[in-house]
Amino acid sequence: MFCSRLFVTLQAKTNNNIFMKKLLTLTAALLLCACNLTNDTEDELTLTSKFKYTWNVNETVERNSDGVIVYKAQPWGGLVASFKERNMPVDWSGYESITFEFAEPTKVMTQIMISDNMATSAKPGITTLTSYFDGQNVRAIGEVALQAADTTTLYVKSIRLTPGGATWESTPIWEGECKFGNWENGFRVDNEKFNDALEGDKLEFIYTTDRDDFNVNYWQIKTIYADTDKTLEGNDNELNAWGCATVGKLSTNYRIILTAKDVTNLKEKGLFVNGYYTNVTQCNLLKKHYDQ
Repeated sequence: MFCSRLFVTLQAKTNNNIFMKKLLTLTAALLLCACNLTNDTEDELTLTSKFKYTWNVNETVERNSDGVIVYKAQPWGGLVASFKERNMPVDWSGYESITFEFAEPTKVMTQIMISDNMATSAKPGITTLTSYFDGQNVRAIGEVALQAADTTTLYVKSIRLTPGGATWESTPIWEGECKFGNWENGFRVDNEKFNDALEGDKLEFIYTTDRDDFNVNYWQIKTIYADTDKTLEGNDNELNAWGCATVGKLSTNYRIILTAKDVTNLKEKGLFVNGYYTNVTQCNLLKKHYDQ
């Protein structure tokens, strides 16, 4: 009788151990599936999940069940992602741009800030904002931030990198040294310089930001059709209420994609450029060539 009871007890423990092993195996399988599902929904070009911090302690960031980031922003705070690997910045020179897609149109001016080198801003009412890398030094990217000019809530649907695939042939159309100062100076590019321009070509400005005055903490470029007060259409989304594009503190290059209207007006009128504490040394016309 004792042996029979002992056998039943041992058999029960064995069955219990088998059950626990099966349970652990099933749990591990489910966790693995969950990990695979997470990886499938975000590839190496999608950066949305990395944006989970804020620069301002009074800001908040949450994520809806559909994955949309709800960012409650304060003026010039920041929804931030770190891209350092082993505490070292990453190289984005193989990419063309980064794009923020919004689930709802923005209500205030927004801006993408990339490692203090680049700043791409846009007017209210947009659903996408793209910062192009061509011509910029993006070999050492540490942080990227989305900023708002005023208190607002931004609904960010996705954030993606676009792979590079094109080079640009550059033709100088103006060279010199124009120190804008506080809107004191500007330069003109004659209309015949745009005879070969086509829709989709780019204007490129090579410059340094004047940081000698410690009271100056932003830098701007304004481009208009010569002898008018009309700004170029190609960078309209990036302009503030006064028609100015703000450039990054350490940036050295700014580009505008020309629209059909821009090309027509530039061929007829030419270009006039001035700004705020930016020193321009060259203006180029760029034409796209896709890599084979």
